Amino acid sequence: MDPNTFPTKGNLILAKNSLALSRQGYELMDKKRNILIREMMELIDQAKDIQTQIDHTFRTAYAALQKANMEIGIAFVEQIACTVPVEDSIRIKSRSVMGTEIPLVEYDKTAGSKPTYAYYSTKMSLDEAKAAFEKVKELSIQLSMVENAAIRLAANIKKTQKRANALKNITIPRYETLTKDIQNALEEKEREEFTRLKVIKRMKQNT
Repeated sequence: MDPNTFPTKGNLILAKNSLALSRQGYELMDKKRNILIREMMELIDQAKDIQTQIDHTFRTAYAALQKANMEIGIAFVEQIACTVPVEDSIRIKSRSVMGTEIPLVEYDKTAGSKPTYAYYSTKMSLDEAKAAFEKVKELSIQLSMVENAAIRLAANIKKTQKRANALKNITIPRYETLTKDIQNALEEKEREEFTRLKVIKRMKQNT
């Protein structure tokens, strides 16, 4: 038997303190969960908006690329495509939201802005395609950051929910029951002691 469950005043104080801490912990977990949910919902809205922009920009880019293929030839466009440098300016940092590490992706927008082909030998449609695909790259980077953040927040929300449920359904009821049982036992002892003292007093008066 756990000695902390014995009906003593010390154990009653401990049980009441544990109950208060458990309730406080549940309130904090509940607040944390609500903040994380609100943050995740904002990210979901951002992701939807970015995805819509990507779809629109992709259509624009492929239309311009198709036009460039017709105007200057697919082979020439492929040659120009091979001159596009590999993207190596992306840097990943992080920020913390209620203990959740959220990725922050940074990259140099000017890295791919310099032309790798001569304007006199191409058409405007190629420039339009290049600009549109650069925009798609930028939006894709933003989308990956937002989606990754939403996934991490969802995992933390699930973990926080489990802890909150454990406090609400297991820990708090256990300490409520323990506090009530110890209090009832102590009150019963006090009544017995009071009755015993009355009997002793009456016996002394009769002698």
